[in-house]
Parts: sequence; C-alpha cells; structure tokens
Amino acid sequence: LDGTPLIQAARPTSVPHMDIVPGSVELASADLALCGVPGRELALKQCMQRLQPRYDMAILDCPPNLSLVGINAIVAADAVIVPVTPQHLAIQGLQGLLASVDKVRAQVGTRTRLLGILLTMVNPRTAASELRERVRAQYRDHVFHTEILASQALQTAPAVGRTIFQSAPRSRAADAFRRLSGEVLERLRTVR
Repeated sequence: LDGTPLIQAARPTSVPHMDIVPGSVELASADLALCGVPGRELALKQCMQRLQPRYDMAILDCPPNLSLVGINAIVAADAVIVPVTPQHLAIQGLQGLLASVDKVRAQVGTRTRLLGILLTMVNPRTAASELRERVRAQYRDHVFHTEILASQALQTAPAVGRTIFQSAPRSRAADAFRRLSGEVLERLRTVR
C-alpha cells in the first residue's frame, strides 16, 4: 500500500524456503486506500506477478468477507480453500461466501477455482457430526477428505511462534496437515 514491493516486505521464517509478508496497521485500512484506485481489484494480482520467479506458491490468508482486500485475494488466486467449522452459522455463511467468490469471478473475469472446503476445528465429541455430514452431502467432492480436529497442540503452536510440525511433529494435528498437504497438491495439479 505504501509502494513497497512485496519482495521487500517478505520476511524469512524459521521454516526453510518459506517467507511471510506480515500484516500491518496499514493493511487494516487497505479498503480505504484502494477505493479510489482504478483497477483496484487487480492491485494484489499485479504485485504478486512480480514474485513468480522467486516463489512456487503463495498462500493468502484472508477473513471470510468480501472487502476490497478479500476481492483482491480472490482475483490474485488460482484456487481458493475455504475452511469451515462444523457450526450452524459457519455453514450458513459458507454458501454465501461461495456465491460471492463466483460473483467476483464472473464480474472480474478471473479463473479462480474452488480447490476445496476444509472442515476445521472439528470436535468429534460434539453433535457436529451431523453438520459435517451435511457439508459433505451438499458439497461432495469439493470437501477435503482430511478434517482438522480441534487440539491443544494447534492452540499452542502459534502462541510460541512455531508451526505444528516444529512444536508437535508427531501429533494427530501434524499428521492431519501432512495429509491435507497431499490432497492440496493433488488438487492443484488439476487446477494449473
């Protein structure tokens, strides 16, 4: 937003070959900064195109709303993963979010595809199994086979600034993310 190229904003992490562009206070007001910019929905895509020689993949983590930042992320993305918790309001919001992604695709002419819906923060000891099955029945092959269970390991890892693979590499959560990675890579082969 301040004209700094993304490549200069990228910071190395403790994970080899993985950089991060951290959020900032300025990012919170990005919608205001972009609202008067011609072609504002393409701003992130144009910035990211300069990164392609250096990075094989970029992951954009966005809130589930259609602010200008969210629209920019959809336009810049090849594929979208939608995490959803097995809760009534989250599942109701899923349908609206997917419709919004389709609307952005149609209006802007992007080729962004739904890579998958990820059931996350799943607690098998609750009545959420009915909701999980409802999502699977409605969205079928779009739902990843892997589910991310709620766990203490996943709560602890970000608090200590580590990935689940660094803080609890043998946990069920780490294993689930390994399986999810395989599913994502397999689906990406068909998207590109």
